[in-house]
Amino acid sequence: MHPALTDIRSVEQFDELLAASGDRPVLLFKYSTTCGTSAQALDELLAHLNERPADVVYAIVTVQTHREVSNAIARTLGVRHETPQVLVIRDRRVVWSASHYRVTAEAVEAALHEALHDTADGAATPPQPTVQ
Repeated sequence: MHPALTDIRSVEQFDELLAASGDRPVLLFKYSTTCGTSAQALDELLAHLNERPADVVYAIVTVQTHREVSNAIARTLGVRHETPQVLVIRDRRVVWSASHYRVTAEAVEAALHEALHDTADGAATPPQPTVQ
């Protein structure tokens, strides 16, 4: 696994991530070890990390082994559970999400650029609908 990618194994760690999202964006990747699409999305995320890691907190949750964390994410952030799924969180709210084949290095890069450079009115980009 990439050294910039923190493995989230508890709801307490997730709560710490939410708190950190007040200082800088958090990219949270929900991953399934038995899904080929998840493996492809992980490759895309790693390609992003290897090329242009941003000033972002990167985290991963393996849904098979940490279902309680995955459920807490869905409940707390008001997002439907999907895998693979990337959530960019800023100030404790999702400002961008993608799932399945929409998880690409380019899409992640663009979303993080937006999260790092809020829109002119000071608000982050609203969440995008998740397409399967």
